[in-house]
Amino acid sequence: MHPFSAEDISAIVSAVPAGKVTTYGDVAALAGSPSHARLVGRILAAIGMDSDVPCHRVVNAQGRPAPHWHRQRPLLESEGVVFNQNGLIDMRRFRWQPASAED
Repeated sequence: MHPFSAEDISAIVSAVPAGKVTTYGDVAALAGSPSHARLVGRILAAIGMDSDVPCHRVVNAQGRPAPHWHRQRPLLESEGVVFNQNGLIDMRRFRWQPASAED
C-alpha cells in the first residue's frame, strides 16, 4: 500500500506554476510522506510525461532534471527557468514555495 495516491501527486504537481520547479522530496512532504521521494518519481513516471500533469517541473534536490528525459530541460527553459553551466537550476531562485505570498 502506498502512503499516497497518484491523484495526490498529480494534484500537488499541477499546483506548481510555470517558471517554478519543485523536488521529489518536496512533493512527498506535501503529500504527507517526506521519506518517499523515490515513490514520487515512480508515480510521475507512471503518470507519463505526455499527460496534462506538468511533471517536467519536478527535479531532484540539487536542481538536476531527470537524466533520461531530454525534453524536460527545453520545457523548463520555455517557461523561463535558467540552468547554470553545470546543467543545474538555481533552486533558491526557481524553487516553488507553496506557502509563500507569491502563490
